[in-house]
Amino acid sequence: MGDRLAGKVAIVTGAGSGIGRTAAIRFATEGAKVGCADRDRDGLDSTVEEIRELGGLAIGCEVDVTDEELVEQMVAETGSEFGTVTVLYSNAGIAGSGNAKDLTLAEWEKVIAVNLTSVWLCSRACLPGMIEAGGGSIINQASVGGMVGVPGIASYAAAKAGVIGLTKQMAVEYGPSKIRVNAICPGTVPTPLVEKTYMARGGFAATAEEGTDPTYEELLEQSLFRYPIGRVGMTEDIAAFALYLASDESAWTTGVVVPIDGGMTAA
Repeated sequence: MGDRLAGKVAIVTGAGSGIGRTAAIRFATEGAKVGCADRDRDGLDSTVEEIRELGGLAIGCEVDVTDEELVEQMVAETGSEFGTVTVLYSNAGIAGSGNAKDLTLAEWEKVIAVNLTSVWLCSRACLPGMIEAGGGSIINQASVGGMVGVPGIASYAAAKAGVIGLTKQMAVEYGPSKIRVNAICPGTVPTPLVEKTYMARGGFAATAEEGTDPTYEELLEQSLFRYPIGRVGMTEDIAAFALYLASDESAWTTGVVVPIDGGMTAA
């Protein structure tokens, strides 16, 4: 157990799997008391159980982050259990494949709601407490898909670009309250969300040849040319940077949008 987040109370959304799960566990092992949030009860329980087995403190909040009442309840429950939330990692998201010509309005609105509106809802719920506490750190999960053009993910790209804009705006708005707001833009990190996007027609798998039916593993292998460092990411790569942003080590870091992408956006 470490102490980089000693005394802090954090919420991590999407903590039932993937990057969120890794980050929640990492935060807890560095001393944070963690409210783990997810729609997947089984995944959520598994994350909380592992944190407790490692000697950390965590509770599970089963929540749809697009529901404002449930989001407010999530923050209230975490606060009641551990104290004021001063770290928020808005990581929850869903895949969103499709292009601007063919997307339905319902598909568009669902992706925007989960990947963008929820980020605002979670921030809105945590900001009053952070202001009263004299500061905090908000970490928003964006994506390289919000920074550069990627075929087949129109709604997802729009949502993640929106997260980037919201991050910068909130950093300026709440800087005087000593609240730091930053965004992480992962490249390809094999998680359930990424697998859904890769396997969807017109998603990141757009490089697959017509008439072929590649496996997920083959698609990952085909994508390596995009990454100068020679591999796709790991959930630990993203969680490590989220930990830095959550800690006081990043006390003068706000309003930044950081691609953690093995060099993809530099190429």
